[in-house]
Amino acid sequence: MKVCIYGAGAVGCTLAGRLHRGGAEVSVVARGANLAAIRAKGITVETPSRRWQSPVRVSDEPGTLGPQDAVIVAVKAPALGAIAPGLAQLLGRDTPVAFVMNGIPWWYFAHHGGPMDGRRLPKIDPGDAMWTTVGPDRALGGVILASCDLVAPGEVHVETPKSTLYLGEPAGGTARAEALAALLRDDDFTVNATADIRQAIWAKLQMNLCSGLFGCLSNGAPSATFHIPAVADAVRKVAPASAAMGHPTQFDAEANIARATKQRHRSSIVQDLDAGRPMEFHPTFGTPQEFGQAMGVPTPTMDLLIALVEARARAAGAFPLNDAAGAYPEGTPA
Repeated sequence: MKVCIYGAGAVGCTLAGRLHRGGAEVSVVARGANLAAIRAKGITVETPSRRWQSPVRVSDEPGTLGPQDAVIVAVKAPALGAIAPGLAQLLGRDTPVAFVMNGIPWWYFAHHGGPMDGRRLPKIDPGDAMWTTVGPDRALGGVILASCDLVAPGEVHVETPKSTLYLGEPAGGTARAEALAALLRDDDFTVNATADIRQAIWAKLQMNLCSGLFGCLSNGAPSATFHIPAVADAVRKVAPASAAMGHPTQFDAEANIARATKQRHRSSIVQDLDAGRPMEFHPTFGTPQEFGQAMGVPTPTMDLLIALVEARARAAGAFPLNDAAGAYPEGTPA
């Protein structure tokens, strides 16, 4: 199976290494130092249980890689518009595209049902770049639970002893997700093809909302803030929005707090803010906030924290430039 990973960050390199280990014919779209390093020595993945090297094909010109059997997009949300032309060159007639990204995805309301079915999210997909290039019928959602960092170009360190990936289709099917999952599974990497990918999205989002907001304000890992009683109290209040959207997650606040007090890995959105890179602000903070407002879910603490993070992001030059109109009119029912 020919699989291309678009993006050679920590997640992209991790998935490329695991796909190669699983027997796929892997290629990677990369640029800069990552391109040079992967071309010279492949991708190196180090987990708590093993370390391996994966020689893969790599290019900064997607057209040279040709149509693929599947594509996994592992770039940050602000880059989606820029990669659309290159992504189009990787698509065959039936090529599925899995978006393994943080927060609310561009395709969220595709095959959603109800009054919001088919609604677009212009702050996440400005100009409908993904909706037009890929289309929701090709799309797969992806949610990865793994703490990982690029320690050098083309080299990724995974802190999590047992990582998890969820893959699923907007319409609820699992066949295409299972084809990818079978190549990725390992004894330290659980991959679930799920019929409700939106529930997995909300489950991770509830964790990212907390670790991201407090991390962006403290510039630290969760271990630096989650022991503070006021922070722990705010974490306990993040569940209602997902339930109001029809995807309750059984979010275990106490377990999340206990786990976070030991986590020394800064989330990617915190690292992006610190470096002045465009943040995944809308998928992770802004759009979930709009969802809550539209559903009448009061979130005063989160509203304050999000406003403070936005102010800090704008001051640091890390706020995404594509600040389009709102996701949908306030008061729209589910």
